[in-house]
Amino acid sequence: MPIGKILLNWGPVSKVRRNHALEHATLQILVEKQKAGKLAGVSNMFGFWVFGEVDTEELVEAAQEARRRLQNGEHQLAIHPNCGTNFATAGIISGVFAWMAMLGMHKTWKDRLDRLATVITLVTLGFIVAQPLGPKMQEWVTTEPNLGSLHLTEVQRFPERNPPAHRVLTSL
Repeated sequence: MPIGKILLNWGPVSKVRRNHALEHATLQILVEKQKAGKLAGVSNMFGFWVFGEVDTEELVEAAQEARRRLQNGEHQLAIHPNCGTNFATAGIISGVFAWMAMLGMHKTWKDRLDRLATVITLVTLGFIVAQPLGPKMQEWVTTEPNLGSLHLTEVQRFPERNPPAHRVLTSL
């Protein structure tokens, strides 16, 4: 088995990927049902956080529905259009393209200005190339929609935070 597959299926990494998929599916269901405004999420091996104004009961119901729908094969719910993976992919690709545009360049300001159009073009190309790659990175690396026995154990509300937050705890 390739080392990449071994790492992705390693206990803690696998749990983060499953929680990440459940987080995305939960947020998408809340939006689909128009039960919340702007929300953000962050996952780890213990579950995930949801930041933003949402009713706790609505969040619990959405997370349970997300789990059920993922287990029933709606794996597209694990891929979120505003995931940080998309932004990181775009940043890395565009950064590499910008670096490539600067290779072999002299250090004077005139040389840098002469190369500016090339840098802008390649960075723009990097963002274009990254658009389909970000969701693929989610699919291949950062989420795992096959949740197995992963289930919700507790949802905690933190209203004193700005924005308010919920901690969704999971277990295998």
